[in-house]
Order: sequence, then structure tokens, then C-alpha cells
Amino acid sequence: MEDHRELQLLPNTASATRLAAWRSDSSGSSISKVIESFEGPSLDLQLSISLQPVTKGSSDCVIRRPFREFNDAKIDLNCIEALKWQAAEQIRLAAVEKAYAEKVREMTRREMELAQSEFARARYMWERAREEVEKAERLKEKATRQIDSKCMEITCQACRQSFRP
Repeated sequence: MEDHRELQLLPNTASATRLAAWRSDSSGSSISKVIESFEGPSLDLQLSISLQPVTKGSSDCVIRRPFREFNDAKIDLNCIEALKWQAAEQIRLAAVEKAYAEKVREMTRREMELAQSEFARARYMWERAREEVEKAERLKEKATRQIDSKCMEITCQACRQSFRP
């Protein structure tokens, strides 16, 4: 006999009580109730591991009736108004998000321009510093050559050694 391990997703206790209440609710024809809130079974599941043999056709976790039944002849005007208001609200929110995105894009563009100008200024300062270093090195070389020539003019060997680096 071979052991089969079974993994099941079971609803937690709070959602199981809501599921039982939802199954017993037979007044599914109210459209405004559907729009306001969905009181269906929770999708908050817990993992259960068992060492029992796998059984097929577990009917406890299957919903056998349709979620809601709609009758096209009984569409409520309040439902239509609610949908229109919801669409208008979504359009307004999309416009606000678009304006925010434009503002962020403009701020980013300004920051990029500022960063580019600061980079150009830093490059200019680096070039000037490099030129000054080169100038200082040329002056050092010139001073070394002058000291060498003065060193040659001194006849005393001991004095000549003191001037040489």
C-alpha cells in the first residue's frame, strides 16, 4: 500500500462562516446589493497537509450555483447612475494621475538640465585645475633647470652637492 500525501486549500474559520451564510442567502436578485458589496466566499485560504489517500470528487469546496443571477428586464436606474458616477470618478482619477505624471516629468526634465549644467561647470573647473597643475609642473621644471645651471657655476664640490637634489 502506497501513502499519498494530499494538499488542500481550506478556508479559514472566519471565511467559512461567511461562505455558509452566503450559500444560505437566497435573495440574489437585488442588483444594487451586488454593486455595493460582494459578499461571496473569501479567497483567504489556509494550506492543509494530510497523509490520507487522495479522494476524488470532494464536493465540500465546490460552489455549485452561479454567483448571481441577473434579469435584463429589471435593470435598476440607480445601478446605471452608480456605474456612470463610477466611470466619471475613474476618468477624474485618471486625469489627476496624468497631471501628476506630467508634473513629475517636468520636474525630472528640470533636474536633468540642472545636472547637465552642473556637470559642464565641474568639467570646466577640472580643466582649469588640470591646466594649473600643468603650469605648476612647468614652473617646477624651469626652477630645477635654473638651480642646475647655478649649481654648475659653483666651483666648490661640497657646495655643488648641497644644491643638487
